[in-house]
Amino acid sequence: MNGAYFDRLEGKALPDWARDFGCETWAQFSLKYILANESLTSVLTETSDPKHMEENLLTATGPLPSKRERRRMRELIATV
Repeated sequence: MNGAYFDRLEGKALPDWARDFGCETWAQFSLKYILANESLTSVLTETSDPKHMEENLLTATGPLPSKRERRRMRELIATV
């Protein structure tokens, strides 16, 4: 699913409001959405690309999206 998901996002601009919770890429946007889920205790990411690994690590900095922001994120992704 990840390949198809990110293929659909390719070429689409990240919304400006995503920067409110520290996102600069779609990967960070998606990972922050997952990390903000209070019922999760761990998240596994897979990559063999050092640049992607760094991008994933940077997701741990800054605030997580609020419940309202997560709803907005969900609504945006549903349109892609």
